[in-house]
Amino acid sequence: MERQPRAAPEGRPVHARSPIEVRWRQFRGAPRPVVRAVGSSLAVAVVLGIGYLAYDVALSRGTHLPGGDLRFAFGAALVVAVVVAGSLLTYLVVPQPTGTRDGAPRRSGWSAALGFFAALPIAYLVLVVEAQILRPLLS
Repeated sequence: MERQPRAAPEGRPVHARSPIEVRWRQFRGAPRPVVRAVGSSLAVAVVLGIGYLAYDVALSRGTHLPGGDLRFAFGAALVVAVVVAGSLLTYLVVPQPTGTRDGAPRRSGWSAALGFFAALPIAYLVLVVEAQILRPLLS
């Protein structure tokens, strides 16, 4: 069943938004806790991703480093570090709404869960950008 456009208060029809317009409006008006969770995870992932990129490029150019080729371990450590740091930072910077007037910020495991679910895809996306885009440019 197709939706009929609502009538505006003046009687003219309301413009139906395309799916792209809807997503753009959601992107522009994202809730602050989500922006903070994604921003903290992205900052940690970018810093660690630059270190991973330097290590990866050095190994691909023939540098012999102690321990040999530990790219897999470094990548796994990057994901774990981003998830832990993202969860912790989100727990610290995203207070839960309380509904009370005392104004004291309350923290709960839900803040950490928000950070976890924001950090996991960000860590993998940073690894994909490193491996598929940046490394071929620098090799």
